[in-house]
Amino acid sequence: MKLFGFRGGVHPEALKHHTEAHPIRKLPMPRRLYIPLQQHIGAPAKAEVEAGDRVDKGQLLARSQGLISAPVHAPTSGTIVAIEERPAPHPTGLPVKTIVIETDGQDRSFLNATAAGDPFNLSPEEIANRVGQAGIVGMGGATFPSAVKLMPNPNSPIHTLIINGSECEPYLTCDDRLMQERPNEVIDGIRLIRHALKANCAILAIEDNKPAAYAAMMHAAEETGGVQVIQIPSRYPMGWEKQLVQIVTGHEIPHGQLPGGVGVCVHNVGTAFAIHRTLRADHPLLSRIVTVSGGAIKRPQNLEVPIGALISDLIEFCGGLTEPPARLVMGGPMMGQVMPHQQVPIVKGSSGILALSHHEIDDGPERPCIRCGRCVMACPVGLMPLEMGAKMRSDDVTGAEALGVQDCISCGCCSYVCPSKIPLVQYFNYAKGELQSRRAAKSKTDQTREWAQARIERLEREALEKAELKAQRAAAKAEKEARSAERKAAEKSQ
Repeated sequence: MKLFGFRGGVHPEALKHHTEAHPIRKLPMPRRLYIPLQQHIGAPAKAEVEAGDRVDKGQLLARSQGLISAPVHAPTSGTIVAIEERPAPHPTGLPVKTIVIETDGQDRSFLNATAAGDPFNLSPEEIANRVGQAGIVGMGGATFPSAVKLMPNPNSPIHTLIINGSECEPYLTCDDRLMQERPNEVIDGIRLIRHALKANCAILAIEDNKPAAYAAMMHAAEETGGVQVIQIPSRYPMGWEKQLVQIVTGHEIPHGQLPGGVGVCVHNVGTAFAIHRTLRADHPLLSRIVTVSGGAIKRPQNLEVPIGALISDLIEFCGGLTEPPARLVMGGPMMGQVMPHQQVPIVKGSSGILALSHHEIDDGPERPCIRCGRCVMACPVGLMPLEMGAKMRSDDVTGAEALGVQDCISCGCCSYVCPSKIPLVQYFNYAKGELQSRRAAKSKTDQTREWAQARIERLEREALEKAELKAQRAAAKAEKEARSAERKAAEKSQ
């Protein structure tokens, strides 16, 4: 298959050898699980249980709120001991409402053990509904509710389904191991997604540094048909969906549009596997595979982890730490989130936990920009990081916005190649946050202005209505007095 060119990108050291040869192991069920109600893009789920309730594995804990939202389920049986604010899996560690389950070790199932029937007999609407009820979100880290991307859109039909098997972040091998160990299930999930979308073709794209995964998926695809497996060059950020679409199809997605605008839908291999389990066994999203690695981890490996297990549970199972980590990251080292401590739960989008040692961190002191242009060449979006960085160093957020900072995908390529160690991506994330705050403030101001204008219009309307009513009453009184005078005059004349 012909592949197309693409701009930018970098080649960071892969560092996947720590875990790529180790089979997936199952993490023993922790004594407690901490299930955040916000594990996805969109509105947080609404709790359907209370403290003291007994729950079974697969039971609904919190219901989705609106279209862009996702429910959460109990990963095992136990007792709800609290619904409280707990640290979120976010660099700030700010609290988020969390359901705390004390597990009972019985793993009693709420799930339907009977056969779910042939999912290929389901309509696209039924598939999207079941995927939505299962709480499946983008497992590559985006955490966008998957059901929304499966809903038929007659105005923009999907002709090509692309499954992202690139896993371009250093250290991470959870998708690689999934494809090696469960290829038939992944292929089945891809075929089911293609069936739901009524796509003409389905393409699984795997980076060429994963030969074992490629061989396993090729063999599984040849047995069933319906999925084309291809190799793509190893370059970060190959997993960015817009770049992946351009490489595979040659179509560049216009500014402000999504892949669906050019008839393409992109899903992750982990999402395909989760959809397989839901449609074949009525199994909601209760666990995920997580890479635990980094120089400070004693025994790096891939684990199948129940949603809600703490980072500390994973690190303890991997033999603990060999030294205090210089940085604790959830996700990959390029786009992952730095965690404040280990008492943070694994959520649906947690692809990795990295405990990085000091020699793996290359921050260095920030020096003046030498205008070498490496950041411009590395940017996969085609932005001007050096110019945006100059605007941000002078606190000119508006100027950075004019240069397209909102299009930055925070991939970190510019920071990675910068010889002056300028934390460009941090500047740009700050700018995007500041612009979002400004939009929120403007929206609030506009809303207040609308309310004030509506109040003025209401008062004017009420004043006019009162004046009209007063005039009507005066006219009625005058008419009554006139009739009374006429009656008196008529009586006198008689």
